[in-house]
Amino acid sequence: MKYGWEGELPEPGTRTVRDMRTVLADPGCRKDDILYYMYRDLARSEEDRHLLAAQRLRYDMTVIPPFDLCGEFVKTKGHYHPADPRGTGYPELYEVIDGDAQFLLQSRNLEDVVLVDAKAGDCVIIPPGYGHVSINPSTDRTLVMANIVSTAFESEYGDYETLHGAAYYVLTNGSTVRNPYYPDVPEIRTIHEKQLACTGPIYSLIDKPAALAFLNEPEKYRDIFTGLLKD
Repeated sequence: MKYGWEGELPEPGTRTVRDMRTVLADPGCRKDDILYYMYRDLARSEEDRHLLAAQRLRYDMTVIPPFDLCGEFVKTKGHYHPADPRGTGYPELYEVIDGDAQFLLQSRNLEDVVLVDAKAGDCVIIPPGYGHVSINPSTDRTLVMANIVSTAFESEYGDYETLHGAAYYVLTNGSTVRNPYYPDVPEIRTIHEKQLACTGPIYSLIDKPAALAFLNEPEKYRDIFTGLLKD
């Protein structure tokens, strides 16, 4: 098994430093390594694939080795989700399979910025209306994550590219630095793994449509996002 996955994995998509320069704290970073690997639309059997397709869902894995991005912890590019037909943003469900993770969330109106610390076995819900960046805050351990998300939309990267990343940069010296391209933003709220009620494995939910219905109809399940949203 590779990264805990049963069966063969397809060729992954990748992101390099070159792909990420527009969102880095140091856009002049001259490294050009592969930063992370994206395995999309996974299923362990044809039956599972039909189950996911019937629910308009996709199961993915992302593998992020430790890397020093010229003083910044390695991270994903960051994106927002659009609103569903009823006007509520699509959420997303993540699970940390191995390693430690930080999820840097920010509301689209920039009134709330949240840093979620999570460890292997934890799952994290990206609430409606929040963009997100996933960070590997380790110097020696690979982060392996899974996610389940609706197939009804495409992720929106434009705001992160225009504003040179998220509202804050998480640096390898342990500090967080506000991104100067943003207007005034609030201080970061922090949520630790002990405050997370959700645990994995999330793959076990694919044959339980009621458990994942919030990914396509979030307006019906507002209580699921309690604690992640600003009071």
